[in-house]
Amino acid sequence: MMTQLLSLGLRRMRQPKVIAEVLGGILLGPTAFGRIPGFSKHIFPEDSKPYLSLVANIGLCLFLFLVGLEIEASVIKKNARLSATVALAGMCLPFGLGAALSVPLYHQFIDSSVKFTHFMLFTGVAYSITAFPVLCRILTELKLLDTTVGIVVLSAGVGNDIIGWTLLALSVALVNAGSGLTALWILLTCVGWTLFLLFPVKRLLLWLARRTGSIENGPSMFFMTITVLLLFGSAFFTDIIGVHAIFGAFLAGLIVPREGGLAIFLTEKLEDLVSIIFLPLYFTLSGLSTDLGLLDNGITWGFTIAICALAYFGKFGGCTVAARFAGFSWREASTIGSLMSCKGLVELIVLNVGLSAGILSKRVFSMFVLEALLLTFMTTPAVTYLYPPERRVRVSAAGHTIPPGNEPGTRPESGYSGKEHTELVDESWRSRFTVVLDKIEHLPGMMAITQLFQAPIPLDSDPVDAQSASVLSDSTPGLKKGPEVAVDALRLIELSDRTSAVMKGSAPVETMIQTDPLLGIFRMFGELNDLPVSSSLSIVTYDSLASNVVEHARENFSQLILLPWLPPIPASEHTTLATNAGDSSMPAITPRTVMMNPFDTLFKSPPAEKSASATHSHFIRGVFAHSTTDVALFVDQGHAPGEMRNAGSKHHLFLPFFGGPDDRLALELIVQLCANPKISATVVRVIKMDSPVSSSSIDKPSPAHLGSRDGDNSAANMRENALTVHSINQLTHATTFADTVYGQASTQMRLQSETADNIIWNRYASRNGSEKPSAAVQAALSRIAFIDLPTPTPLHSITTQAAEKFQSLVQHHTRMLVVTGRSRRLAVESHHQELKGLMEEHGNVGPEVRKTIGDVATSFVITRSYVGIVVVQAANVQ
Repeated sequence: MMTQLLSLGLRRMRQPKVIAEVLGGILLGPTAFGRIPGFSKHIFPEDSKPYLSLVANIGLCLFLFLVGLEIEASVIKKNARLSATVALAGMCLPFGLGAALSVPLYHQFIDSSVKFTHFMLFTGVAYSITAFPVLCRILTELKLLDTTVGIVVLSAGVGNDIIGWTLLALSVALVNAGSGLTALWILLTCVGWTLFLLFPVKRLLLWLARRTGSIENGPSMFFMTITVLLLFGSAFFTDIIGVHAIFGAFLAGLIVPREGGLAIFLTEKLEDLVSIIFLPLYFTLSGLSTDLGLLDNGITWGFTIAICALAYFGKFGGCTVAARFAGFSWREASTIGSLMSCKGLVELIVLNVGLSAGILSKRVFSMFVLEALLLTFMTTPAVTYLYPPERRVRVSAAGHTIPPGNEPGTRPESGYSGKEHTELVDESWRSRFTVVLDKIEHLPGMMAITQLFQAPIPLDSDPVDAQSASVLSDSTPGLKKGPEVAVDALRLIELSDRTSAVMKGSAPVETMIQTDPLLGIFRMFGELNDLPVSSSLSIVTYDSLASNVVEHARENFSQLILLPWLPPIPASEHTTLATNAGDSSMPAITPRTVMMNPFDTLFKSPPAEKSASATHSHFIRGVFAHSTTDVALFVDQGHAPGEMRNAGSKHHLFLPFFGGPDDRLALELIVQLCANPKISATVVRVIKMDSPVSSSSIDKPSPAHLGSRDGDNSAANMRENALTVHSINQLTHATTFADTVYGQASTQMRLQSETADNIIWNRYASRNGSEKPSAAVQAALSRIAFIDLPTPTPLHSITTQAAEKFQSLVQHHTRMLVVTGRSRRLAVESHHQELKGLMEEHGNVGPEVRKTIGDVATSFVITRSYVGIVVVQAANVQ
C-alpha cells in the first residue's frame, strides 16, 4: 500500500516505480515509521524476519529471471562497436573511483575483521553497475528507443548489466571462499554451469517450446513447469557452489527462447505477482536495514556527498567522454552519460548482498542507498533537459540516421506542400487522414468511416464505368480527378507499469508494425478498397495518449483525425433490449418503462462497458481540446435487435444544421462524401421557433439541390464567400473553450458566426450564380436534400425525423449515419432543458457523454436511434 500511494505522486513527476518502492521501504523502516514506539516490534517482529527474508529471496530470484528475459543479445550484436566503448568506459572509471573511495571509507566505517579487498570489490561493483530494467523503462517513457542515443544506451546497458552480475558473482565467490584455490574452483564451476545452460540446455528449451507449440500459442502448462523448475534449479545450484542464487535465476532468464514473443508471454504470467507482493516485500526488508538517522554527523554527510558525487561523475564522465570520442555531439554524449548513471534496483540488490555477507555496515549501507535513490531520481529530469525532442536524432527502419527536423512527417514527403500536393476539386475537401486504432472492438467503426472517404472519380452526366471515367479524367482537360486519399493508421498502445509493456516498447518498431494484428487487418482493408494505408505505432503512457495523437497528426499534415468510441448504453436500455429482442418492427426511439433503484449506485458496480467508455471519453476529450486539426469521432451504436445487417455499401447521411464552426465543417464533409455515387444525404437547417409551425412547411425540401438558378452572384463571389467562411472559422475558434460548454462571445462575434452560417448555406443550398460549380461538387449536391425545419423543440424534431428516415432506409438496404457538429459555440440558445426532458423520457446517460460529444449527438444516443453518429469538431486554432 505504501508503494502504491507513493507511486501516485511520483508518477506525475515522471519517476520510475522503483523510486516509490525504495522510499516505501525506507519509510517503513527505522528512518520514519520505525521511530513510532512499538511499530517495528508489532509489525515486523524479529521472529518473522527469517521467513520474510526467505519469501523475499524467492521473489528476488523471480525478478532476476524477469531481468534475464528482458535482455536481448541481438541488441548487443547490432550496436557492438559503439556500445562496447560506452559500456567499457562506464564500468572502468566508476570502478576505479569506487575502489579509491573505499580506502577512506574502510578505515572510517568498516570493522577490521572485514577484508579490505572484499569491501573494495563490492564498492567498485556498486559504482559500476547500471540498472537495466529501470533504464529500459525511462527510455520507453521518454520516447528515446528509436534515437541513436537510446539504441547505444540500451546496448551498453545490456552489456553493463551482464558484466555487473558476473562481477557480483565473482565478489560473492571470493567472500564465501576460504582460500584463493577455493575461489578459483567456485569461479570455474560457475563458468562451467553458465556454458552448460547457454548451449545444450538453451537448445533443448527451444526444442521443447516448438514441440509443445509454445512459440505459436503462448507457453503451455508443461513448458511453464519445466521453465520454473529450471529457474529454481539453476538458482539452487549457484547458491550451493558459493555464488548467490540470483545469478542462477538470471542465467535461466537468458536462455529462454525469444521466438514468437515467448519471453514477453512468460513475463506477463509472472510479473504481477512479483511486482505486487515479492518486490515490495524485498524493499521493505531493505528499508528495515536502512536507517538514514545514522547519518548524524558532519564526517558521515561528507562521505555521503562524496559517494553521490563520485558515483554520478564517474558514470557521467566516463560514458560522456567515450560517447564523444565515438562521434556523438556533446549534447548527445552528456545524455548518454546521464542515462548510464541510473542505478535503481540493481545497485540495491548488490548492496543487500554485501550487507547480508557482513561486508557493509548499516551506516555505509544507508549512505549507498541514498546515493542510489538520488541518482535514479536525477535521471529523468536531466535527460529531459539535455535532450529535448527537437534535438533528437532518430534512426529509420533501414538503419539510416534522420537529423532533427527531418523526421517522417516533419517536412513534406513526395512533393507534398499543402494544397498543391494534389489537384483538389474543392478547396475544402480533405484527403489526408489519421485513423486511430486502439482496441479490436473499435476496428469495425474505423473501417466503416474510412471507407466513406474513399476518393471517388467524378462522373460526367453520361453513365460510364469507373475504369472509363478514370481514363476520361486523365485525358480530358475539363474533367478533374478527385483527391488522392492518404490514410495513416496510428496504433496506440498504452505503456503501463508492467515489465512486459516495457519489453514490447523496446522491441523494434518496424517489427511490431508488421506483426500487430489490428494494423494487419486495417492494411488488408485498405488494399481491398484501393486505399493507400501507411502504418504507425506509438507506445505511450495514458496521460500522453491524447497529446501523442495531436502531435502525430500535425507532423503528418493530416487534415482530419478519425477517432472511435463505443458509448455507454442508457440506463433503461438493458430491460428494453431484453423485452423487444425478437420484435423487428420495434421503433427506433423507445421510451423508458422501468424506474431505476436509487440504491443500485451504492451496492452495485457500474457496468464494465460504462466504466470503459468513461475512461475512453477522457482520452477523446483530450484530443478535442488540444487538436489543431479537424476531428471526426465515430460513435458506433450497433444495430437494432432483430434487424438484419445490410450487405450493401449504400449510405445515407443525416445532418441537423444548427450553425457554428463545427456544423459548417460537418456540411463541408457531407458535400465531399456525397461525391461518391453510393452516398446520399439529407441536410436539415434547424430554426428554433417560439411556437409550433405547420407540418407542411417542415417537410418541404429546398429546390436548390435540383439545379442552379439565375442570380446576381458569380463564381468569384462564391469563392470569396468561401474564404470569408474560412476566416470567420479561424476567428471564432480563437475563443478558448472547455468541452462543449457554450462560449461567452460578444454580439459582434455572434453576428460574424451567423454570417458565416448563411454564406455556407447559400453556397450549397441556394446556388445562385452564372457559372456552375465543379463537376464533382455539382454531382454531390444533386444527391443532397436541403430542408428548413422551424420547430420549438429542435432535439425532439430531429431525432423523430431521423428515426422515420432510418425505418424507411432499412427496407432499401441502405445504412444511415447521423453527422453533427460537436458544439454550438457562439450560439445564442442552449439545449440543456430539452436534453433533460429527453433523459427523463428515454433514460439517462453519464455526464461524460454530453461532455464528449455535445448536446445534439447526445440526444441520438439517449433515444437509441441505432444509427452510427459522426461528431465533428473544426480545428481549434489558438
